[in-house]
Amino acid sequence: MAVLEPVVDAPTLAREHSRATLTDMADASDARAPQVTTVADDHAVVHWGPAWKQYDDLQPDTDYTFDGVEFRTLPRPPGERLSTVATVNDVHFGETVCGYESEMPQAGPHFSSEPGEPPYPETMNGAAVDEIVALDPDAVVVKGDLTADGLDEEYEAFLRCYQGALGDKLHHIRGNHDAYRGQTYAPSDPFAVTLPGVVLAVLDTTTPFSATGTLGADQLDWLDAVAADADRSVLAFGHHHPWAPGSRNRAETYFGIRPDDSEALVAVAERRTAIAGYFAGHTHRNRVRHFAATGNMPWAEIACVKDFPGAWAEYRIYEGGILQVFHRIRRPDALEWSDRTRVMFGGLYEGYAFGQLADRCFEVPVRL
Repeated sequence: MAVLEPVVDAPTLAREHSRATLTDMADASDARAPQVTTVADDHAVVHWGPAWKQYDDLQPDTDYTFDGVEFRTLPRPPGERLSTVATVNDVHFGETVCGYESEMPQAGPHFSSEPGEPPYPETMNGAAVDEIVALDPDAVVVKGDLTADGLDEEYEAFLRCYQGALGDKLHHIRGNHDAYRGQTYAPSDPFAVTLPGVVLAVLDTTTPFSATGTLGADQLDWLDAVAADADRSVLAFGHHHPWAPGSRNRAETYFGIRPDDSEALVAVAERRTAIAGYFAGHTHRNRVRHFAATGNMPWAEIACVKDFPGAWAEYRIYEGGILQVFHRIRRPDALEWSDRTRVMFGGLYEGYAFGQLADRCFEVPVRL
């Protein structure tokens, strides 16, 4: 077993590591209990607050105990590994106050970058891009909320950071923050990216001038056609999460995709078994749901880049299945910021945003 120590310089992620011990890390993070942040088919990561340790060269679907921490690696889907995809969401370029909600203005604490610190969206996104570049995926999907207030200069800052480093690998769509003013600068039409073993179907779920989500018949028909023609698994991405069919609260003001449109989306997934999963942002949390109509297909939400836990997701595409592997952004300045913000909303944010391990890392079964 090889063990990687905490990163000291993200661009040299694979080469330079500190000599901190587990005891040192526990002391540095106020002796917080260790949390298993990530399990993949070949490695695991444990955090003690902002400190971390990675365990490499592990076997799939195997129980391990290291340094008093127990976990089980993910099973490796059968067949050859065909491609790799990375995603981020809720990057919020231009934001200056973290944790503020207009509907709950008194809910704190709120956080801003300290004098002399770079704006925290630049810190978090720059560190995320460094890690994604090191992964060298085949495609990167940004699932909306590119900006804080939909301003042109905020969108330009997003493009400088992501497109400047990722080039043609970058694919992005609007979120509600990018449409509050009715803006059209970011892609607003659905599009597909075809890779070995997978089709990425990216949907625009925004409702201009509103935080809620929608999916019109044109996009649903488009997704239906993409999945009907697919000779490989389809991963669907959108900014908003769906309403759960059968839920009691059927309000048209639902924070995610409006109920009627959500039911229509689930019906497409039920009918088209090429669709292996739907992946959203918007809620700033890690959560997986399963609906009766679609069996073990995951309807997943991924935590945001900009604050705790400071996240991005990797999709490992195999012939016989797909793995979602959650990553907490590790550069020291990014970890310091994201750890600072874990106490937002009266201390409830950490549990809400982090979710359970099964919400972060899991197998996406092939339904074809």
